[in-house]
Amino acid sequence: MEKNSSVIHVILTGGVGSRLWPLSRKSQPKQYLEIFEGKSLFEMTVDRNSHLADKVMVVGNVDNHHLSGKVMDKTQTSYLNIVEATPRNTAAAIAFAAFASDPDDILIVTPSDHIIGKEEDYNKAIQEAITKAKDGYIVTFGIIPTKPETGYGYIESKGDKVLSFREKPNETTAKEFIARGNFLWNSGMFCFKAGVLLEELKQFQPDVYEKSKSVWESSKKGFLNLNLSLEIPSISIDYAVMERSKKIKVVPASFSWSDLGSFESVYEYLVSKGHPIDSNGNMVIGCDSHTTFLGLKNTIFVHTNNANLILQKENSQDVKDIYNELERQNSNLLN
Repeated sequence: MEKNSSVIHVILTGGVGSRLWPLSRKSQPKQYLEIFEGKSLFEMTVDRNSHLADKVMVVGNVDNHHLSGKVMDKTQTSYLNIVEATPRNTAAAIAFAAFASDPDDILIVTPSDHIIGKEEDYNKAIQEAITKAKDGYIVTFGIIPTKPETGYGYIESKGDKVLSFREKPNETTAKEFIARGNFLWNSGMFCFKAGVLLEELKQFQPDVYEKSKSVWESSKKGFLNLNLSLEIPSISIDYAVMERSKKIKVVPASFSWSDLGSFESVYEYLVSKGHPIDSNGNMVIGCDSHTTFLGLKNTIFVHTNNANLILQKENSQDVKDIYNELERQNSNLLN
């Protein structure tokens, strides 16, 4: 008798969120910050998918898996824990989850740090993706864009067909994409049968496939070996499979979505939730003491106990340059 396949929610928790320094630190990356009505982005991700999946897997790393464990305890969610010894990008992370599954299991792969609204539209998109995944397709979710955003990659589509994947555009190109009307934001969410994804990975990126397989097979209770892991090429799933496979479909989705990758997107989200701003659009994050902005517009003041950041909202993509500079100085302000 054929075993029933499971629907498994795979949560990727690798990112550091360098554009959200000083809120986001190596010891407390953005997906664990409980600044969203008392919940973290990670917890919201677990909640959002709890009724859509039979099982949960968390792919994390040695630095953050204890933080993930706290969230899973808080939400009383049982899960399979996969702990990478060193980050090897998304192709390997997703391969580990697929190796840990039965070939017919349907995996819904999501990052742990995205904000999603319009849950009904979200659920509908997931169900549509599961149907296509059962037919042997690898499904990516394309978000119908609301503005010419330069912080996201794009998918050029026709119905559920992918015509091309595009890198993050500049302002002019982003406006052109929006004007053409058949470009979607690339959400970094996927749905597929474990076996189908592994077949495609083996075909296009055999070295990632073989080395991830041997790392998974030698893992102990989900903990992966460091020396073997270092041999896996560090390649994104987009580059390894999505941009090359003939089995890709896109679900154009109208749920509201943000990767909260910058203070500008955090600002917009907080404003939508009633977080106070003054009459010139200035906002304070993380500080309770009375703060007045004089002669400033759209400024964000970010306060933490050992570092403050004051920025123009429009400059929020540049925060990663500060992060990289501090990294060069080997600063403990990143920890």
